[in-house]
Amino acid sequence: MPTFSFARTAPLPLDETWRRLTEWSRHADAVPLTRIRVLTPAPTREGTRFVARSGLGPFAFDDVMEVTVWRPPAGDEGGLCRLEKRGRVILGWAEIEVLPGPGGRSRVVWREELRVRFLPRAFDGAVRSVSLRMFGRAANRLLRQG
Repeated sequence: MPTFSFARTAPLPLDETWRRLTEWSRHADAVPLTRIRVLTPAPTREGTRFVARSGLGPFAFDDVMEVTVWRPPAGDEGGLCRLEKRGRVILGWAEIEVLPGPGGRSRVVWREELRVRFLPRAFDGAVRSVSLRMFGRAANRLLRQG
């Protein structure tokens, strides 16, 4: 399974950075050709499930995720959210960590392990490269848009 990670620094307080990255419906605006459907009632917590449907027509697939760790920032302490990917096509996990950064900023560390079922390991490098670019751009958009 390819793994990747990236970090960003945002000129935002911890709680606002957390909100922008963990309001799941906002991810549809940040990832092209994607719709988000939350399957469990608000607020987000451990056990929250949602589906990201990506693609067009017969070339679309569901990325089913469940929140398994939900520790929002508190005071000056950072926060951590872990998602388990449990779809028919996409498997793995993702972690979004929000930490105090320099000068009142927030530091985001996004880690992910991603496997596309039925895709041979020979494609791991391509999956890693495309995923890093796509999720990095999505994080940038989510952090920029209030």
